[in-house]
Amino acid sequence: MNKFEINIKSKIIEDIIDKVASFNWNKLPDNNDWSLGTNKKVMQEVCQYWISDYDWQKEEKKINEFNHYKVDIDDLNIHFLYEKGISDNAIPLIISHGWPGSFIEFKKIIGPLTNPKKYGFDDSICFDVIVPSIPGFAFSSAPIAPYGPRKISNYYNKLMTEVLDYKYYFAQGGDWGGAISSWLGFDHSSYCKGIHINIMIMRDKNGVQSDEEKIWLTNFKKEQVLEEGYRSLQATKPQTLAYSMLDNPVGVAAWILEKFYGWSDIKKNSLLDTYNVNDLITNVMLYLVTNSFNTSTWIYYGRREEGGRIMNADGKRVEVPTACALFPRELLSWPPRSYVDRLYNVVQWNEFSKGGHFAAMEEPELLIKDIIDYFNLIKK
Repeated sequence: MNKFEINIKSKIIEDIIDKVASFNWNKLPDNNDWSLGTNKKVMQEVCQYWISDYDWQKEEKKINEFNHYKVDIDDLNIHFLYEKGISDNAIPLIISHGWPGSFIEFKKIIGPLTNPKKYGFDDSICFDVIVPSIPGFAFSSAPIAPYGPRKISNYYNKLMTEVLDYKYYFAQGGDWGGAISSWLGFDHSSYCKGIHINIMIMRDKNGVQSDEEKIWLTNFKKEQVLEEGYRSLQATKPQTLAYSMLDNPVGVAAWILEKFYGWSDIKKNSLLDTYNVNDLITNVMLYLVTNSFNTSTWIYYGRREEGGRIMNADGKRVEVPTACALFPRELLSWPPRSYVDRLYNVVQWNEFSKGGHFAAMEEPELLIKDIIDYFNLIKK
């Protein structure tokens, strides 16, 4: 593996800013709520900050304070962050992001997990933290055709065992990271000894069974009606979407930020009171400076091709100890515990009163504590 430093040419940054500055807002209707999609007034506010105050070089310097590496694994070149814990007995933990996120999601939790005492957390446990960029996202190369989360888990297992030479490890994730972590626990349990997930993506081939589960499914389908558009498009015709987004930074930002608004526990009814605007723009920039928006959507197509959400097609479940962190504004509402127990060996189940889909950004302290609590539980 090779040390890697992010160093984007100033011409690329200038070109992006010029395109943002030249966007013709007059051609958009003045829809200043979120009912039809991304709020025009909020997007204008974000873009004005992007043009006038956002400093990519400053943010790039912050990102480079983490240790970045790249390595060839089979047909792909994988980018990852690798931060060692302060203890010689640090536990290896691979944390996986999803779409429309990136490794930037975890910048608030990496320090506390690798050096918990410094941040006021229980220091009886610390971690070696590994955060890969999903193939086709940011600085990881894209496959020649879409890969789904199960296939991606094979690369992550090789990263942990063959590249980093760990004899065992644990996995954590939300969004696609929850699916990848699930497959690590399912297919690679000889190495992956436990998982912590803050999303329930996987499904039982036998469907719902109790009245409680049936009620959940009915409500879930209603909740998802207005969320199916992006998912169906990215799972069926991602290349068509790519034509709209190519050389269109405002379009990419609008597509992504609408999800950050819709999937989060929004404070004061404001996206910008919930998230730091620099973090929102930097996350978008990681798609733009690497020209990876198109291939980032391929994982939806890849999941459909490799069999969808069903995990227990052969009647098996994830048998490694599993922790479930339930945040109330999660995009995919969790099924009842009885359903999840059929797919995972659940040893920890915590329901929180605040937080949403991007837990590591929204409620980092709650997520950190839940991860530490899980490891304290399973080490007994």
